[in-house]
Amino acid sequence: MRKTKPKKRILLPDPKFHDTLVTRFVNDLMQDGKKSVAYTIFYDTLNLVEQRVKDTELSPLEIWKKALENVTPAVEVKSRRVGGATFQVPMEIRPERKTAISIKNLILFARKRSGKSMSDKLSAEIVAAFNSEGGAFKKKEDTHRMAEANRAFAHFRF
Repeated sequence: MRKTKPKKRILLPDPKFHDTLVTRFVNDLMQDGKKSVAYTIFYDTLNLVEQRVKDTELSPLEIWKKALENVTPAVEVKSRRVGGATFQVPMEIRPERKTAISIKNLILFARKRSGKSMSDKLSAEIVAAFNSEGGAFKKKEDTHRMAEANRAFAHFRF
């Protein structure tokens, strides 16, 4: 490659939990540069998660982290052209991309849900992901199924 790799930006931890993963999630949740609105949505979401999942002794932040872990894919398929034919080649995902995909899927499927506010929709999706169900979890399962079906083309890895 001719160009140099861009420097990694250092994310500051969020004000309430002092966690950089929360900041990453809020940055993806944010629209039109309104970070304070995104933080409000996220913290309201965790309050709603706490109300919805009372029977576990886990904190809402731990529930959210477990939900993210449940929707994180391990493999994905990439298109690879070999001699005129296009193959779906299963490949492992690097750790940074794994978290990015899981965060984006959780937010995407929360936005698609029906509900009054975004915090309501997001809390419903987090609880569903925590219980290994919901749209984001289904997307992960489909990705894994696709990779498993195309395992024969794994030798085309690049």
